[in-house]
Amino acid sequence: MRLKTEAITYQPTEIKLHKLSKILEISFDNGANFNLPCEYLRVFTPSAEALGHGAGQEILQVGKQNVGIDELKPVGHYGITPVFTDGHQTGIYTWSLLYKLGAEYETLWAGYLAELQASEQSRNS
Repeated sequence: MRLKTEAITYQPTEIKLHKLSKILEISFDNGANFNLPCEYLRVFTPSAEALGHGAGQEILQVGKQNVGIDELKPVGHYGITPVFTDGHQTGIYTWSLLYKLGAEYETLWAGYLAELQASEQSRNS
């Protein structure tokens, strides 16, 4: 699942990691506020490990339903790298990507669930 992100200039004003509910809450300077499940963030990781190095090399992420985030590492002034409880900690989530993931949550999540079903995979496997 390769995501195309435009250069969005919105900046986060607050980022809260809710470890128990496994939600990353992020507010932006345009007033937008998103609650992004850790599983969703893990599934849409921007890392080469999941995306490959070109179109058609993407690897469907499965079995991530119970994943959480242990830590958020800042990356310059443009993003974060989450340290997930399954050990994954590569991929930079830029502010543009996080905004896109929040704004398009329903569409992207429905597409992911359809891909899982089509490949006979599970969120738990």
